[in-house]
Amino acid sequence: MSTASRRPLVLFSGGQDSTTCLAWALARYDHVETIGFDYGQRHRAELDCRLTLRQRLTGLQPAWARRLGDDHLLDVDVLGQLGASAMTDEIAIAMQADGLPNTFVPGRNLLFFTLAAALAYRRGLDVLVGGMSQTDYSGYPDCRDNTLKALQVALSLGIDRPLTLEAPLMWLDKAATWKLAHTLGGDALVDLVREQTHTCYLNHRHTLHAWGYGCGECPACTLRAQGHQAWMAQRRRD
Repeated sequence: MSTASRRPLVLFSGGQDSTTCLAWALARYDHVETIGFDYGQRHRAELDCRLTLRQRLTGLQPAWARRLGDDHLLDVDVLGQLGASAMTDEIAIAMQADGLPNTFVPGRNLLFFTLAAALAYRRGLDVLVGGMSQTDYSGYPDCRDNTLKALQVALSLGIDRPLTLEAPLMWLDKAATWKLAHTLGGDALVDLVREQTHTCYLNHRHTLHAWGYGCGECPACTLRAQGHQAWMAQRRRD
């Protein structure tokens, strides 16, 4: 099946990674839809960014405007009912006894992909695109390549239709993610990612840093800042 005939659904949170993945999908497919999830996250600013980002992305490339289809936002606050995490509750970010940070929301990506697969079935979509990476990440087990491969098999069997799970950032560190955004959309896309996306776990949007808005201290901000610094250093060397 050719890329042009396939129809992806991008898991689009409003953050750096999912925005880069949305641009990646728009550069490859003729029809792209997006899905977001309101699960009671502390960093709700990401939800506020989504519609602005979609609109601004269509202004970067004429073809992207033609290709971008409907957006879907689902309420999945059940995740918060299953137990507290630093991603959904006002508690300090720390490491757990099992070695995972307490920002890990167990089952989150599993649920997101399951719901996305159900929507894809209804909408006639056959590719699910997510911004997961196990290169520069916080150690979440549901971001790993093997998890997504297993999900692809299970979801395809579960809806009795072939689904492909794409993770364009899986083997990219954050510096390479910044570089990919620049490759896809030049300085205009990099500026859009910097100024309009949101990644900070603590929901800070008061200070615009060289790498974007955020507290500058939480794990998400640290990864983003270090990646931007490394990418800029690489650009200077090149």
